[in-house]
Amino acid sequence: MARELARLFRKHHLTYDQTKHAVEAARREVGLKPPKERQRTVARLDRGEVERLIDHAYRRAPVYGLMIKTLFYTGARVSEFVALRPGDLHLELEPPQIRIVVAKGGSDGYVPILPGLAQELRTHLGGRREGFLFESNRHDQYTPRMVQKVVKEAASAAGIEKAVTPHRLRASVATILLDAGMPLDQVQRFLRHKRIGTTQIYAETSVRNMGEQYVKALK
Repeated sequence: MARELARLFRKHHLTYDQTKHAVEAARREVGLKPPKERQRTVARLDRGEVERLIDHAYRRAPVYGLMIKTLFYTGARVSEFVALRPGDLHLELEPPQIRIVVAKGGSDGYVPILPGLAQELRTHLGGRREGFLFESNRHDQYTPRMVQKVVKEAASAAGIEKAVTPHRLRASVATILLDAGMPLDQVQRFLRHKRIGTTQIYAETSVRNMGEQYVKALK
């Protein structure tokens, strides 16, 4: 079928509309469903939900609160987050920075963090320079699944009905930064995306949120 369509296109130099019609007819004949439209926006938490999430994580255990706060403020993927080591922290810089070892190819990146978070991380480490930034009671590296569990349980305790995952925290900080006016190319660098088109999805979410807030304010 595909070869026949290709020969048809080459032989008759079909226009876009003719090509579209031919493909749709062929799809119906073989019983194929059209591909789902790509989702151009991503689910996010607003700033208040993020604060509630972190607050309830701290209530359960201070280290869990600090884990979720660090995960959110760095925009790290969970696989990158669990691999962080004390040596990745550059807290003497202005502003303080954390080196993220990129999990999905490309070069490593440095992201800024707030001075308050930097001080919490200093206290958490207490001078320790070995191992991982966050470790279990057995001094093992946290698994991504365990971090996901910590985030999910904190969201439940905070009464957040949305499905909250580490990736949703990453999406949330991206759209919050865009809402605050950070240029798209800087958000791309912060998220360590290879292509700005990937970051553009977060920008479209930001614009949608702006529209929702506009209607809410003026209706």
